[in-house]
Amino acid sequence: MFYKIKQAIQNPKRIIYRYREKLTRKVNKESLLDDVIRHFPAKEKKIKIFFVAPKYDYGDINRGLGFEENNFLHALIHSGYEVLAFDPLFIMKRYDKKMMNRLLIESIYRWNPDIVFFILFKNEIEFDTLTEIKDIMGIKTVNWFCDDHWRFDNFSKYYAPYFSYSITTYKGAIEKYKKIGYKSVILSQWACNHFLYKKLNLPYNYDVSFVGQPHGDRSKIIKTLKKAGINVETFGFGWPKGRVSTYEMIKIFNQTKINLNLSNASRGRINQIKGRDFEIPGCGGFMITGNNEDLTDYFSVNEEVVTYSDVSDLIEKVKYYLEHNDEREIIRRKAYIRTLNEHTYTKRFSDVFKTILGEKNE
Repeated sequence: MFYKIKQAIQNPKRIIYRYREKLTRKVNKESLLDDVIRHFPAKEKKIKIFFVAPKYDYGDINRGLGFEENNFLHALIHSGYEVLAFDPLFIMKRYDKKMMNRLLIESIYRWNPDIVFFILFKNEIEFDTLTEIKDIMGIKTVNWFCDDHWRFDNFSKYYAPYFSYSITTYKGAIEKYKKIGYKSVILSQWACNHFLYKKLNLPYNYDVSFVGQPHGDRSKIIKTLKKAGINVETFGFGWPKGRVSTYEMIKIFNQTKINLNLSNASRGRINQIKGRDFEIPGCGGFMITGNNEDLTDYFSVNEEVVTYSDVSDLIEKVKYYLEHNDEREIIRRKAYIRTLNEHTYTKRFSDVFKTILGEKNE
């Protein structure tokens, strides 16, 4: 104490500067990096992926782990890639948008990944951030655009030019990307994370079930099925039974004679190919899904999956396959084999990264 008083007398400016710095000091970004990154090292040397996506469903911790965490991150790790995971929504809530973007830049620069893999939620990542990563650091960036069926015109077309590559699951969007002068678009598709979605040794417990949110006309469809005397169980955010855990959902897929995939988009009336189109067969489940001409690129309709055109058609097919167990089981087994052979995220990622990195992905 005496020493500090002596210092203050001899050099009062130094003490003033020190207290001014203490009052105005903010935590240095570098001190926070270990708090915002989850690192999953690979057993063998493989490409390094910096994964930027929400950990929780819609960024809400109360809703449990999100699609990105369960399907993309989990599959990347178990496919043998070295992965660094960064949750922009959680970090933005903890600090603010500006700080989150600066932390992202600092983290990517320090870790120097081969690819920065984004799954944008909304406008959480700033254009300047993407430009700095791609053009100044020279790191390849890619974003998986989830809903180009209805988000291309008000979202994707503005963000795509800031990425080295963009992935779409909607074949009809390829021409739209070309029209805006963007050539680095990759057509890929949802898949099954076969490390998580598995066939279990369980007996049937449900005749018909649906797991998903009740948006669009889904509630109406379910009510119509019940009025037709079909016993349907519903699970998910917005239904009376609420959201189930990932393991509980996988058990439902396994324990259901007929799994429904109501494949309408959350906006508009168009049917989309959904993750469910691959997750249910990947669990060995029988599925009836909405008509979509693009689905024929992945499955043989009525041989591996069954589709419906409207509610009347759905009712007719549900009743038919509840009564024809042998046919249902043959279709179920074929879809299961096709999914594991061709429609896993391991295969999707391998194809995408080979396009981006060439032989380095081998």
